[in-house]
Amino acid sequence: MKSHERIEVADELGECVLWDDIAGAVWWTDIEGRRLHRLDWATRTLTHYRTPARLTAFGFVEGSREFIAAFDRGFALYDPVSGTVGTLVCPEGLDEGQRMNDGRVDRQGRFWAGGMMEADDSRSEACLYRLVGGQVAVQMRAIGIANGLCWSPDGTVCYFTDSRQGTIWRFAFDPGTGTLSDRTEFARSAAGACPDGATVDSEGSVWSAQWGGGCVIRYTPDGQIDRILDVPVSQPTCVAFGGPDRDHLLVTSARCGHAAGETGAGDLFVYNVGVRGLKESRFIIGTWPQATESEG
Repeated sequence: MKSHERIEVADELGECVLWDDIAGAVWWTDIEGRRLHRLDWATRTLTHYRTPARLTAFGFVEGSREFIAAFDRGFALYDPVSGTVGTLVCPEGLDEGQRMNDGRVDRQGRFWAGGMMEADDSRSEACLYRLVGGQVAVQMRAIGIANGLCWSPDGTVCYFTDSRQGTIWRFAFDPGTGTLSDRTEFARSAAGACPDGATVDSEGSVWSAQWGGGCVIRYTPDGQIDRILDVPVSQPTCVAFGGPDRDHLLVTSARCGHAAGETGAGDLFVYNVGVRGLKESRFIIGTWPQATESEG
């Protein structure tokens, strides 16, 4: 299948692509380039915002134009238009040599995001966090690179990727309490590829970008490979469904590392895949702290 469209942005590390159904726009971040992009779907107008720090992940906020943001050192409310950043909440366990990484809002309005080890070694000391209002709680430890958070259509299954382990994990998820349990291996990437960002479609299948593999894999709910979508760059990073009918797969990519010099590396690719995605949930702010809780 050929790409329906390529949006040229040449990101160092494009990530966290989301469809804003209210504004009819696609948003995504270039973590290392410290840029946030907004693509108006109807006009194809592309707007760029400079970020005050490395923006690793974000989610839309209920009733606000602010984002809930995971910056490299912690969580904050962030208005990309004005550039305003609220109080930074620095989570426990985000130690030297780590930064925040991928995240997503669950169907009940909680924001989840995990950390990663920045050094190119085998340590796995990062954490997965759950953010309710301004309160952060550690949900998992001993993570190498947190990625691929997404939920089944009914919200009772959570998928989570540790890219360093090359594994997508499946958890039973309690929507009421936000509790993870019964971890099982869902899928493991082939040698030379790492599972990166992921999303779930309306049929309950998981789409996973394969860093180093030059493709996006669609897994059925039982973990079987259903479809392999080849992309023209080696480092696809994250996926989401967008467009008015949420039937276009949006794929970010990176031009850092081994992809330097590849044509199209760092661009956004848009595919009409004939499957619809799910509506993105929005973060419920609750009570946000007025002063920094800790210096992490």
